[in-house]
Amino acid sequence: MCGRTSCHLPKDVLARACAYRDRQGRQRLPEWKDPDKYCPSYNKSPQSSSPVLLSRLHFEKGADSSERIIAPMRWGLVPSWFKESDPSKLKFNTSNCRSDTIMEKRSFKVPLGKGRRCVVLADGFYEWQRCQVTSQRQPYFIYFPQDKTEKSGSVGAVDGPEHWEKVWDNWRLLTMAGIFDCWESPEGGDLLYSYTIITVDSCKSLNDIHPRQVTVLIPGMPAILDGEEEVSKWLDFGEVSTREALKLIHPTENITFHPVSRVVNNTRNNTAECLAPLNLLVKKELKASGSSQKMMQWLATKSPKKEEPKTPSKAESDVPQWSSQFLQKSPLPTKRGGAGLLERWLKQEKEEEPEAKRPHSQ
Repeated sequence: MCGRTSCHLPKDVLARACAYRDRQGRQRLPEWKDPDKYCPSYNKSPQSSSPVLLSRLHFEKGADSSERIIAPMRWGLVPSWFKESDPSKLKFNTSNCRSDTIMEKRSFKVPLGKGRRCVVLADGFYEWQRCQVTSQRQPYFIYFPQDKTEKSGSVGAVDGPEHWEKVWDNWRLLTMAGIFDCWESPEGGDLLYSYTIITVDSCKSLNDIHPRQVTVLIPGMPAILDGEEEVSKWLDFGEVSTREALKLIHPTENITFHPVSRVVNNTRNNTAECLAPLNLLVKKELKASGSSQKMMQWLATKSPKKEEPKTPSKAESDVPQWSSQFLQKSPLPTKRGGAGLLERWLKQEKEEEPEAKRPHSQ
């Protein structure tokens, strides 16, 4: 299942990470709807607000269905037919939607039939593995393998469309297939947009972490849309039928993962430590290394807080700091390149480190 995600990027960087080409082949950035409702976080849980991509046609009649909008939505779909005035009174869990029953449940079948398909954006998601000996659960962070690209400099403003491809080369966002709906309270007020993440059977890479067990109804892993073509087909309900879109829903092996600190278990914890790679073979936490500080530069683009008018900046000590060493060798085999980008940072760090300071092997 998918019950916890991270999406910490500020809204302007998030939009650039979602650059795309419309039907005419023009490179575009998706426009924000209600950007003030977006709250970046390393530790998002159901009923919180998360950013999703969807077609502009859902909001503007006659718009090109290939054009995209980013909108914050409530995680946990509230059906349009729900009659209570309080969404929290919904008596069943709609944060995930099983692909094998999607056409059987009214809550999901109806919005899917209306073309209400969306793509849920995240740095990655968390999953827990239960230890058979201690019964403790070890969290893992799961994400797309990262390809190292040439440095593009600052992630600030760009001069024009020709520069957009080079601006975002730090992290490939995870794109998960979702369904959304629009609910209006019987008492009136603003419309509530909410979504569910479609889930599929766990891929082979994740079977050791969270295999589906029919007896306990574990819903597997998120349905991940791998690549721009799949994202475009899922979003473009004006050109791609529901039947064709559902062919995109299947497990993917193109993921990697690493263990993280149990600090992520508490949803109130919202720091970069939630997704910092953890060495399970070392009980004592180590001082942050040069490689971890390099990744920190990516994570700390801005702290994961709702953007507000500028106020006096906080001291540098307030920036989240790593408290765990990067994982070089995990008890589990590295998957599809492992934490490929992380390993390259480690290798670079060792090459730059003076010989006298390198730790002796045991």
